[in-house]
Amino acid sequence: MTVRNHLPLVIMLSMLASSVPGPAQEQQPEHTWNYSGAQGPDHWGDLKPEFATCKTGHNQSPIDIRDTHKADLPPIQFDYKPSPLHLIDNGHTIMINYGPGSYISVGGKTYQLKQFHFHRPSEEKIHGEGYDMVAHLVHADEEGNLAVVAILLQKGEANPLIQKLWDDLPKEEGKEQLLDSVKINVADLLPADHSYYTFPGSLTTPPCSENVTWFVLKRPVTASAAEIAQFERLYPNNARPTQAQHDRAVLESK
Repeated sequence: MTVRNHLPLVIMLSMLASSVPGPAQEQQPEHTWNYSGAQGPDHWGDLKPEFATCKTGHNQSPIDIRDTHKADLPPIQFDYKPSPLHLIDNGHTIMINYGPGSYISVGGKTYQLKQFHFHRPSEEKIHGEGYDMVAHLVHADEEGNLAVVAILLQKGEANPLIQKLWDDLPKEEGKEQLLDSVKINVADLLPADHSYYTFPGSLTTPPCSENVTWFVLKRPVTASAAEIAQFERLYPNNARPTQAQHDRAVLESK
């Protein structure tokens, strides 16, 4: 996939966890939205015309998963391969840009893994319960439709993959750190049980575009108190509040 042939897709992927600043912005960072105050989630839809869906959309994410319908859903087939570690502190989260060749297949559709990033606390809730953090694994198909796998994180045993990421956290905001000699595999983050909830939704950051299929894994994984605290020092709260479900059905795998 090249940038010039898939510009709309690239824009959507970068906006999912905020745009990567250019050289001028590295010297004078300017964020058009944030998680509190006048630029916080309650105001996203008014900050720019292209953010209007954050206010007017009816398929917004995240949601509090409460009323579900159990169904014979196809399993998610994960085919993740090792990737060089390319990570960036983009001013809203820590994001890892993933190398090509990793994907999920579900229901006859294939989505390539593009990047993953973190929120604290979890944006998703299940029956009103939030978690310490969540990892969002962002995928796209050839038409630019997005699929996000959400992995809930709760305090417990140390997480070797997360600690490996934190060991190489960028020292500078807005500058991608390319560590080609360090290899990671996001498959190491997955729980053993791949059962899931799924629903149509949106990006959880501006512009809140509604072309996202969500797969929230039902079983959380753990991260240590120290690992959670290390992320919290950078981003103590980078979670959008839950949004109205409206008439969407949430399906739950049996």
